[in-house]
Amino acid sequence: MKGRITVLCDNGVGPLAGTLGEHGFAALVETAAGSLLFDTGQGATLLHNAQRMQRDLRKVGIVALSHGHYDHTGGLWPLLQWCGAKRVCAHPGIFAGRYAIRDGEKGRSIGMPYSREFLEGQGAGFDLDSSFREIAPDIFLSGEVPRRQPFEEGDSGLFCDAAGCIPDPVADDQSLVLKTARGLVLVLGCCHAGLINTLELAREQTGETRIYAVVGGNHLGFSSQMQLNETVKKLRGYDIQKICGSHCAGFAPSARLMKEFPGRFHPAQVGYTLEV
Repeated sequence: MKGRITVLCDNGVGPLAGTLGEHGFAALVETAAGSLLFDTGQGATLLHNAQRMQRDLRKVGIVALSHGHYDHTGGLWPLLQWCGAKRVCAHPGIFAGRYAIRDGEKGRSIGMPYSREFLEGQGAGFDLDSSFREIAPDIFLSGEVPRRQPFEEGDSGLFCDAAGCIPDPVADDQSLVLKTARGLVLVLGCCHAGLINTLELAREQTGETRIYAVVGGNHLGFSSQMQLNETVKKLRGYDIQKICGSHCAGFAPSARLMKEFPGRFHPAQVGYTLEV
């Protein structure tokens, strides 16, 4: 397939004047077969940035959600209000309760800000599945990612309860996989399942070993130094042409990736576009 990926929501903004940033992520994938929106940010910037970049979200046929955190799903209601009913592809676990507890703070709810019933009433048609599947021509959702790499421990500050008694592995985490003539292109929401785990699943399921680009949040900004070090070692074994960090990539880990992969690491802020 051929197409274009545009970052619509991110923590930071690029050089395009008039765009806005927020803690969250959303990317628009446009192909000859139609448009797909991957994640929706928190909801404060999606519609504004799309309009500023002259991207018509009414043409979006599918909304795919990476996982059930507010900073990836909060823009779904504004999108439905503005653009009408949408097919929403996601993991069955997206509506589970989720909490963050860091630096001694009290349990802070970070789950989906709306109930399934409310969103269905606004026009969301949920298509929930935990398996690897094709949702558009040559565009796949990874489904639930097996956690095979022992060093990819995930974020220790996430829990299923406000008291912090039950760690949340974010089992619903999934990524978008595009099959192109240049190799696979992965679009990540937060990649809680681990970047290497996700890359390996994509290669295994598609039968394509080449990885051209990885775009989006890799969650290395919230991971241990050990995980970052091991991720860098593993990445050296892939001939990835573009590593484009967004959202939860973190400043220091991004600087490390830029040093380790000169000319191949790029900050993917609001307005970043990749032709594939």
